[in-house]
Amino acid sequence: MKNKTQNTTDKEFIFQKKNYMFMFIGLAFIAIGFILMSGGGSNDPAVFNPDIYNFRRIRLAPTLVLIGFGIEVYAILLNPNKKKNN
Repeated sequence: MKNKTQNTTDKEFIFQKKNYMFMFIGLAFIAIGFILMSGGGSNDPAVFNPDIYNFRRIRLAPTLVLIGFGIEVYAILLNPNKKKNN
């Protein structure tokens, strides 16, 4: 009969604290981008609101979302155990 300690393996998380920190930063960028993208509608469908095409909704918000996705990719690919060669 085998001992239970021999059968168990050390369980580790896939990501470290540094990875999760970058993931939360990326999620914050994405959330802020979507919040900035919202709004600009009109209560009356017969009235056009030109604010829907302003800089914040067309340029700034999508840029923040893309930066957030880039940070997420970096957080996934980051290896915090890698040693620097100095």
